[in-house]
Amino acid sequence: MACLANAVPVGGRILEIGTGCGVGLSWIVHGLGSRLDVEVVSVEIDSAIAASTRSVGWPDWVSIVEGDGADVVGTIGAFDLIFPDAPGGKIFKLRKTISTLRPGGFLLVDDMDLTAHEDPELREGLASVRERIVTHPDLVCAELPVASGVIVATKLRT
Repeated sequence: MACLANAVPVGGRILEIGTGCGVGLSWIVHGLGSRLDVEVVSVEIDSAIAASTRSVGWPDWVSIVEGDGADVVGTIGAFDLIFPDAPGGKIFKLRKTISTLRPGGFLLVDDMDLTAHEDPELREGLASVRERIVTHPDLVCAELPVASGVIVATKLRT
């Protein structure tokens, strides 16, 4: 995550869907280091979690937006790196998430090791996510059998 954040072009934008306690966001900020030219937007559906994570004191170029990623994605512009780590924007409205990815931008999707999930509905949803990503005509993908199972995709430059 830090490497992909660092690779974002000058003036770029990064979107994380599913802030949680800020672990992914921390890796993004770490990867950007002293850069001040990148905007980072993180979306969290739970207002209490968003408030708690917001209180950590992120750099000024980081914003934590409250809302369902499925509703927010597509309304806040285009991005160079998207990390959809919540059902909204990943399982639901993935097409909208991909459409907001800029040409040459990266999509990082984790939790794709289906054998790690006991819930059959979740497995089915993630299998659908995998299929839609790896067969998408505008994406070049790599499936990495590491950690929770990761797919890294980049949007074709047309």
